[in-house]
Amino acid sequence: MPVPLTIGFVPLVDACLPILAHEHGFAEEEGLSLRLVRDLSWASVLDRLLYGHSDAAHMIAPLTIATTLGRGRPAQPLAVPFVLGLNGNAITMRRELAGAIATPGQLGDPLRVGAALREIAAQRRAAGAPLRFGVVHRYSSHNYMLRYWLAASGIQPDRDVEITTVPPPFCADALEQGEVDAICVGEPWNSVAVERGVGEIVLASAQIWRRGVEKVLALRESRLDERRGDVEALIRALIRAGKHFVDPENHAANAAILARAEYLDGNIALIGRAIADRMLLVRGSEPVHYPDFMFQYREAANFPWVSQAEWLYTQLLRWDGLAFDPAQAAAAAHVFRPDVYRAALIGSGEPLPGASSKVEGSLDRPLAVGAQQGAITLASNRFFDGRAFDPSDLAGYLASLP
Repeated sequence: MPVPLTIGFVPLVDACLPILAHEHGFAEEEGLSLRLVRDLSWASVLDRLLYGHSDAAHMIAPLTIATTLGRGRPAQPLAVPFVLGLNGNAITMRRELAGAIATPGQLGDPLRVGAALREIAAQRRAAGAPLRFGVVHRYSSHNYMLRYWLAASGIQPDRDVEITTVPPPFCADALEQGEVDAICVGEPWNSVAVERGVGEIVLASAQIWRRGVEKVLALRESRLDERRGDVEALIRALIRAGKHFVDPENHAANAAILARAEYLDGNIALIGRAIADRMLLVRGSEPVHYPDFMFQYREAANFPWVSQAEWLYTQLLRWDGLAFDPAQAAAAAHVFRPDVYRAALIGSGEPLPGASSKVEGSLDRPLAVGAQQGAITLASNRFFDGRAFDPSDLAGYLASLP
């Protein structure tokens, strides 16, 4: 019997690939035995990983950078050989706030919604009751996407609005209790808030950065080295799970699996809508189809681009008030491991990019790019404000931000 690989996860739809790799037998066919362990917070998932209670984890991407650099706790180098998904989050607001800045039942335009929110944020700050947003962790893409949008809209996080941490399963509760005015969280927790009638979805994170990195497979670097062969086998199993997940014929079956008590313990209909990129923005309305709301496969979505790690590093510096450090930048870049991804899939039919880094936010139309193996066409990856991130000039990028 193979030694099990223990993988920690938080009950979110984008924990799907390890779960489906296990449930559909893809891992077993690669000679692996998976043990999946559910936690309610990212802090618990990280603790389990760092103390050796799990081998790998479904993880928010920025937390892997922060942990490697020793932000908030002693530094421990992590490795990311696989991206579990892009985007998949939304900004959900209490109904009165949503109604004041957006049209109910329609996703807002980030520029227009941001301008309207700026006026309300100023009023609330002047009245001594600033708006409060809930995000799932300080070092999460939710936090960085939210802050990116707010700052580009002329709203200064931590001055004009407050940002606090709420674990994903409790986000709808925090809205309902009035502890926060808005949440930025992954599915199904936005939809839970909508179904309860306590919130309305205003924006999808894909509107802020069209191909923003979201969840990753994270391991301690030492564990990756110890179990390198098993990790490469896991990557192959996860790729098969990704192909299965995005096939519409499999949506219903996969929603039923994810809804089980040991996984998301949730509503099959809500989970199925998220899988199908259909969002119920307001209770009682018809779901809106927003293509690529979640993005688990295609366009090298699972490839750990070094430029994604470097963008996350710039946001950590920006919001922690730190100076650029070349050695720290190199350590952050090394967290994402395209070399492991390539080794796992070389000789397979899976497309492999010819480069390991790219300019993020530079495409507004499909573009065929060089490939080491197969053929790859990348679609739009724009940031909503039109900025692009060139990983060859991190300091210059930071200096250009509002």
